[in-house]
Amino acid sequence: MEYSHMAVSGMNRAWELFKGNTTLTIGVLLFVLISMLAIMAPTISPHDPAEMNFKEKLSPPSASFPLGTDQFGRCIFSRIVHGAQTSLSIAIISTLIVVTAGFIIGMYAGYFSKYDAFLMRMTDILLAFPNIVLAIAIVGVVGPSPAGIILSFSISGWAKYARMIRGSTLSLKNSGFVEAAKALGASDRYILFRHILPNSYGPIIEIATLGLGSRIVAISGLGFLGLGIQPPTPELGTILKDGLLYLQTAPMMALSAGGMIMIFVLATNLIGSELRSIMDPRSDSIEL
Repeated sequence: MEYSHMAVSGMNRAWELFKGNTTLTIGVLLFVLISMLAIMAPTISPHDPAEMNFKEKLSPPSASFPLGTDQFGRCIFSRIVHGAQTSLSIAIISTLIVVTAGFIIGMYAGYFSKYDAFLMRMTDILLAFPNIVLAIAIVGVVGPSPAGIILSFSISGWAKYARMIRGSTLSLKNSGFVEAAKALGASDRYILFRHILPNSYGPIIEIATLGLGSRIVAISGLGFLGLGIQPPTPELGTILKDGLLYLQTAPMMALSAGGMIMIFVLATNLIGSELRSIMDPRSDSIEL
């Protein structure tokens, strides 16, 4: 009965969050739509995304090819939804890694003064390099595979999150409830994960949501530069790059890939900005 009451209470809080907030609702609906297209890509694709048919190359949209075909006669719609699946998978995995690493490093730096100087100097070094530049260098060394791209974002992306979480931890570690826990003999680990962590959910959710959109842009940027997922595996940045060469004869290549990227980033930005406003109305937006 207690579990049922908690579930109903959680649903009521979720409904109150969405009720009357059109921006957040639109962002969530767009995110769910794009995610469902990516998840269901093998089911809804009318063709194999790698299947070539030179007789149908650069064909306009039709019943058989909803968005037309590319220069090799491949179904653009099939490649777009599979490309979204590829980009979304890499973005989610890399975002989870960088948020987790950034949170742990930032929390320990903010709570333990003896680690602060060393960890923050490492953070400052990484922040001195633009993420995309560092990611390009790492991908150039390890190779443009999904694992290599995830590794490149994981190494270069945690610093911003660590800096933000450190600031949150510094403001929380001298608060009354933390001092009370120390007085009762609570261990540092208990305080970190039972007091600091629950009170940092707001910034974590915000930076994870906004960071997801920035990962999609970065992944597409690598693909556009030829350093992303290699053909024949579909990827949105690669499709966009190829589509620019056929913008007049087959505009749906570039428009559909660019539109998918734009909608996804718009959805994550709407969700992230609204959640930040709800959790801390006094805060300003940040760019990740």
